[in-house]
Amino acid sequence: MTFAPVTRRLGLIAAAASAMLGLASCGGGNGKSAAAPTEITFSILSAEGQASAGPLWQPLLDDMSKAIGVEVKPYFGSNYTVLVEAMRGNQTQVAWFSAKPAVEAIDRADAEVIARTVNKEGMDSYRSTLIVRAGSGITLDQVMACGKRFDFGIGDAQSTSGTLAPMAFLFNPRNVVPAQCFKTVRAANHQSNAFSVASGLLDVATSNTVNTVFLRKQNPQVAAQIQEIWQSPPIPESGILVREDLDPALKEKIRSFFLTYGQGEGVEAERQRQVLAGLEYSRFNAADDGYLNPIREMVADQKLGEARDKGDAAGIAAAERELQRLRSLREVQP
Repeated sequence: MTFAPVTRRLGLIAAAASAMLGLASCGGGNGKSAAAPTEITFSILSAEGQASAGPLWQPLLDDMSKAIGVEVKPYFGSNYTVLVEAMRGNQTQVAWFSAKPAVEAIDRADAEVIARTVNKEGMDSYRSTLIVRAGSGITLDQVMACGKRFDFGIGDAQSTSGTLAPMAFLFNPRNVVPAQCFKTVRAANHQSNAFSVASGLLDVATSNTVNTVFLRKQNPQVAAQIQEIWQSPPIPESGILVREDLDPALKEKIRSFFLTYGQGEGVEAERQRQVLAGLEYSRFNAADDGYLNPIREMVADQKLGEARDKGDAAGIAAAERELQRLRSLREVQP
């Protein structure tokens, strides 16, 4: 008689413990969920909103829904800060990000890369360049010698290839400050700088390989008057990211969808290629977070400059260590 209540209590405790273990296995204890969702949300940057980007992306999202067996809804944001925060708060589970916000999503929103985009020309990266007028005889050594000899065109302050890349990969490693190096420094977009170099208004300017391709197609006469004298390491194009805590089986279905989309022969593959063409892509390549190291190098270079401006010794040391690590990784790549 006295053992029955104890037995019942032990049974209740065991049942409660079992229930708690069940919750923990679904992520209740650590925020990591293994349960497959019934729908997921895919974030897309569009300054104009769904009206402009929706028709381009919706066919791919519909195909994705069919392939993974889960409804995929779009989430449109007007800037990357909004989209990174949406992924951080688990409002979105999959995202298309350009390279710099992709780094932010990895660092702040528990995201990981599953694929990178390949453009219609078959490139999954591009390069920052330094351009001069063809036949001018200006060399990179002459440019880096400074002496306030040349009129220089740089990009907008936050332009990856117009400013960040040439500063991180060319000027800063050689302790060259453009404002002190050149006769004049003017900030403008790539096309404006290219036209100014071609016409002789500027001696040298930053550009990128995408702009080179554009000029060759749209304005070959201008392109013929421009010569590249420097290229940066490859700068990664945009990528597809997912939350790390997404159901592993679903994550692999999503990865497989992107890596096989538009590939192969037949009517369906051709239809998918037309969807990709509308997005200015040809396919998606396999990738992991390491493909974004050039962006991390630029970010570390920025942090080093900011720390030096503040006289922050600890910040300088940390940024220099990170730069050394990233540069060593780049040097051993084939």
